[in-house]
Amino acid sequence: MKIGLVRHFRVKHAYPAKLLVTPDEVAEWFAGYDNADIEYGHVDLSGGDWQHCFCSDLPRAVKTARAIFPGEIIILKDLREIEPYPFRGNRIKLPFLVWAVLVRLVWYFKSHPNVESRRAVRERVRRVVDRVLQSGSDSLVVSHAALMPFLRSELKRRGFRGPWFGHAANGLLYVFER
Repeated sequence: MKIGLVRHFRVKHAYPAKLLVTPDEVAEWFAGYDNADIEYGHVDLSGGDWQHCFCSDLPRAVKTARAIFPGEIIILKDLREIEPYPFRGNRIKLPFLVWAVLVRLVWYFKSHPNVESRRAVRERVRRVVDRVLQSGSDSLVVSHAALMPFLRSELKRRGFRGPWFGHAANGLLYVFER
């Protein structure tokens, strides 16, 4: 059985034009990113006999799945991107890319009642992999950058072999097999 992981196509959403931005402006940017269109591309699916496609319920993943897979797409909320840490306010201004790194670092190292824990992310990834394995055939999974390493780890834990990747590239197929 093969499972192909694909990160959604690149999103058409420019970084803020201002050098320094506030946490509220960062939150606004993320909201725009969630609703932005994608740059359609080509994904080489020759690595398997893909019978099923599971994807996140966010528009960029659904559009990607529909562009690359001709059959029925199973939309799963559990494949949704990990929500960014909710910095708020207008007092501190930093470059956008510093905020982008901080959002993930703080999520990784700090617990917050309004933010999903790493344990909860691993649990929903387990549910996704359980569902994909129930299909019993080669399946594509279209998801997001922050969730891809969790998917890779869970597949490896269950005996799948596949490529290592740091930050998953947009629109690239990573095939795992056991």
